[in-house]
Amino acid sequence: MATRVASMTESGLLAAVTVVMALIGVYVPILGTVAILLWPLPILVLIVRHGLRWGVMAVAVAGVLTALLMEPAVSLRLALAFAPGGIALGLGFRREWSPVRTLVTGIACSMAAKLAALALLFALTGVEPFSVQFDMMEQSFDTTAKMYRSFGMSEAQIEESRTILAQNLALVRLLLPLIVVTMGLMDTTINYLVGATVLRRLGHDVRTLPPFAEWRLPSVFVYLFGFSLVGAYWGSTRNITLLYQASLNLSMLATIAGLVEGLSVYTYASRHFHWPKFLAMVFLGFMMLNGFLLRLLCLVGLFDMVLDYRTRYWREKQ
Repeated sequence: MATRVASMTESGLLAAVTVVMALIGVYVPILGTVAILLWPLPILVLIVRHGLRWGVMAVAVAGVLTALLMEPAVSLRLALAFAPGGIALGLGFRREWSPVRTLVTGIACSMAAKLAALALLFALTGVEPFSVQFDMMEQSFDTTAKMYRSFGMSEAQIEESRTILAQNLALVRLLLPLIVVTMGLMDTTINYLVGATVLRRLGHDVRTLPPFAEWRLPSVFVYLFGFSLVGAYWGSTRNITLLYQASLNLSMLATIAGLVEGLSVYTYASRHFHWPKFLAMVFLGFMMLNGFLLRLLCLVGLFDMVLDYRTRYWREKQ
């Protein structure tokens, strides 16, 4: 009985926390972004401490309270987009899955949830996701153009800027699937890291990810990168828009994976060769700001997925 009362009490408190975080996310600029990203955290903690049933009940209670305080559609989209990732992470921590399995499962659930939330938004409003933001950016250029004219910029230069903006917006529209994937990656990783820290503070034994310098991503990204280049070429030359969009998104996804692996290799190399931390950080910042070096770092990471430089060249020499 005492355990049930404790579960109900903690469930109520954490549900209230999620409601407050939702309100902050909607009404408080800047801080609201952080609150939305960490919205699944109380649910994660509750599942680890008291089980899946209490976590799902807290999501339902928080959703109802949020709907009463704000619009029901906002509450539904928030719960649908962020709760599944938190629930998956909570289950992983509670059942003591491996860190990689927990994180990958959370990312997959988060991505699926965000796609479902976007589909719900389209079903309720009939408006294409992110189209409002794109329209606002295009309309805001008229105000920007007036400012450019006041600075003495010629009409030809203004039209060139307008063309560049239109091209960039068209590229972003093509990369919308990747944006959803990136959103799922980002919020799940943040909640995993923060959740693990909170659970340790609460006395739970949480398994941690390997050190970043030891990360190795699956070699499938290398082949994905190669096939996506071929697909992008075929899609552009044969006017197959769907193939071109899919290949472009897969190419960018593989490039991001290569960048992560490249940064891991760089971190290992800087420690292996005992580079001063300050110099290593300065050179890393220079690489991130230099387009050629950044692309080179991505390629290094992609090839490392197959060649494994650390084992092949460095570990055997230690």
